Amino acid sequence: MRRAVIVDAIRTPMGKGKPGGALSDVHPVDLLAQVLGGLVERSGIDPGTIDDILVGCVGQNLEQSATPGRQAALAAGFPVHVPSTTIERKCGSGQQAVDFAVQGVIAGAYDIVVAGGVESMSRVPMGSARGDADPFGPAVTERFGPLVSQGVAAELVADKWKIDRDVLDDYAARSHERAAAAAARGAFDSEILPITTPAGMIDTDESIRPGTSAEKLGGLRAVFGTDPNRERFPDIDWRVTAGNSSQITDGASALLIMSEEKAAELSLTPRARIVASAVVGDDPLLMLTAPIPATRKVLDKAGLTVDDMAAFEVNEAFASVPLAWQHDLGVADDVLNPVGGAIALGHPLGASGARIMTTLINHLATTGGRYGLQTMCEAGGMANATIVESLV
Repeated sequence: MRRAVIVDAIRTPMGKGKPGGALSDVHPVDLLAQVLGGLVERSGIDPGTIDDILVGCVGQNLEQSATPGRQAALAAGFPVHVPSTTIERKCGSGQQAVDFAVQGVIAGAYDIVVAGGVESMSRVPMGSARGDADPFGPAVTERFGPLVSQGVAAELVADKWKIDRDVLDDYAARSHERAAAAAARGAFDSEILPITTPAGMIDTDESIRPGTSAEKLGGLRAVFGTDPNRERFPDIDWRVTAGNSSQITDGASALLIMSEEKAAELSLTPRARIVASAVVGDDPLLMLTAPIPATRKVLDKAGLTVDDMAAFEVNEAFASVPLAWQHDLGVADDVLNPVGGAIALGHPLGASGARIMTTLINHLATTGGRYGLQTMCEAGGMANATIVESLV
């Protein structure tokens, strides 16, 4: 069977997803174009040999509406025959792009493929494609009752797993502490591609807040305990805040994936390979719990256990998500999001899956770990899970 290998993986620094953020003056096409160009330059491959570019993107409207991967390839100067497509599985879009790329190589559809994601949340606001439209329809509502926002779902998860507010805030502070320490020791340097903006070069994550403490976070108000929500869920002790949730950010990431034979032919040294991947659905009301069954499914497919993993990346959409996952999987603190997660590094929706994999591959290489697992909750009650093996 053909094997797919990851030759390189890079990402942009994370910029705050609001006007005035570090990357907010960069069009999302140009943001992704710089990443594609950087990926090709670092590997030295001929961009004309790329069979396809698979790009995760959630907000496929406004400046992200014209197949952003195709426009980015053109902006990067790639030959016009290089195609692209856009993949949307909510927050797991970038991770799904990687999984599809690997599957395409194994199937023989691709020899060389780029997978990644982009989201400029400062320029294409979350939910702007939907407006006031009902995306569920009457049959879904009749079956499950009115579905809720992800923030309310995070509250329901915290309530079900009995995760107190101080535990959420302590976890969030630790995310910033770990990310700040990683940045200070240069752990992100090899994965971050400096981005040219109208204001100059950006080469560090804007989202990390060194010195964040649980005490400071404890002063923030819960944001989802509105009167209608309190009326529907009267027994909830509302505890989810902006501080223990992921940050809205701008960012892009891309991975160069090819067959093992093609890497050898080009004298390229693979950095990692995908061992197994899985995707599952779970309760659409709780919405954020699918990483738990997805993790069990992918471990079973790989014939591995949690003890075989050197690190886990569980997307920090909200602190309650990795904490509930940790409770059920029994994973130690030190291997769960060891360099911080989306609470500190931000969550540029369609790009996050590729960003997390980039960081995971880099972490395994620098620490000598063999296997890592990443999983992401997704709107609608879904989750991707992927196991990666470091080859360096």
